[in-house]
Amino acid sequence: MAEPVASAPAAPVPFHYQGGQLYCEAVPLAEVVAAVGTPVYVYSQAELLRRARAYLDAAAAATPRHLVCFAVKANGNLTLLRWLAQAGLGADVTSGGELFLAQHAGFPPEKILFSGVGKTRAEIETALAAGIHALHVESAMELAVIAKTAAALRCVAPISVRVNPDIAAATHPHISTGQHAHKFGVTAGQAIQMLREANAHPWLRPVGLAAHIGSQITELAPFAQAAQALCDLAGRMAEEGIAVEYLDVGGGLGIDYTNEGAPNPADWVGTVAAPVVQAGYGLVMEPGRSIVGPAGALLTQVIYTKQQAGKRFVVADAGMSDLIRPALYDAFHPIWPLRQAAGDQAAERYPADVVGPICETGDTLARERPLPAVQPGDLLAILQAGAYGFAMSSNYNGRPKPAEVLVTGSEYQLIRQRQSYEHLLDGCL
Repeated sequence: MAEPVASAPAAPVPFHYQGGQLYCEAVPLAEVVAAVGTPVYVYSQAELLRRARAYLDAAAAATPRHLVCFAVKANGNLTLLRWLAQAGLGADVTSGGELFLAQHAGFPPEKILFSGVGKTRAEIETALAAGIHALHVESAMELAVIAKTAAALRCVAPISVRVNPDIAAATHPHISTGQHAHKFGVTAGQAIQMLREANAHPWLRPVGLAAHIGSQITELAPFAQAAQALCDLAGRMAEEGIAVEYLDVGGGLGIDYTNEGAPNPADWVGTVAAPVVQAGYGLVMEPGRSIVGPAGALLTQVIYTKQQAGKRFVVADAGMSDLIRPALYDAFHPIWPLRQAAGDQAAERYPADVVGPICETGDTLARERPLPAVQPGDLLAILQAGAYGFAMSSNYNGRPKPAEVLVTGSEYQLIRQRQSYEHLLDGCL
């Protein structure tokens, strides 16, 4: 489990206007665009670390037996991962590729968890050879493959069973994961049987129980319910002499995309930690979006504007290949101009669809969004885009992936080069 980490000093809002210009920390974003071009993802190092330390501090205040693992699926940029590893976080990975990234970023193997419903035997072998903290098992068949693999390697595999507690949470159906209709985890009855089998197997060691009920959840009650369900199940297993070491309460805390409020990490940690600590177990959690989401923005340039059938369209050079969340989930992201017009607070705004250049009707970044009059060449920032932005980007329509930049105070650095057209040939024979 991680050692407590000292609190970071309070940081200013990472994206803010100063003198009519939009800044990230102390860097005017127009300067980044002039140097790097668009589309480009920009991240605030101060905000990233402030949010990471909020989890570490809250977990340390709850119990010395804690492990906070960043969900690598939210953002796998190697530079960001390195900073999070140095801050003291562990890593929650869901594929062999994410395990590869976590290892290269410097996360200690004893702080790495491997989740996911479809681990291959090759991935399991790699994880066991690396000596990770635990494999989170999501089916009886997977448990059998892990047992066979561990026996062949002659190493004991630490496993935790992911329980599906059948808890509904208010979020988009595509990112709800905690009900029996979803592919994730197993029922309590199946978990009991799997823990019994693991406990009796010479090459398996049951160390935990886990649950993750979904993503972008902004109510605390479902999290409390899931944590209590884990405690109850762990108690039943203890009565049989199978004592797990930790309970993994997952992640899923939502962020404030719409300025309507969301719980802060300390409140969330306090909610999920209370029953776990009282029951005497180690506390493990897997935040992702709530650490990196508000730390990032996608910058884009307006190419054209047009009026059609009473609608106003703003055509930008970023599209669903760069940020697919609005098309995939109907997700809302705040959009701010990089330059405020004089008296912007009173400036007239008109509803507009902000769309990308991709040949899909669904290639829409915002619908009926009140925006000031913008012209070709104007720059826009799509905020709260640090999570599941670049991580879900693609080369659809033959579009190179965007660049990524990290801002640190008054300086910035390129942390991922923009792809060129030549990159589209990578792997082609």
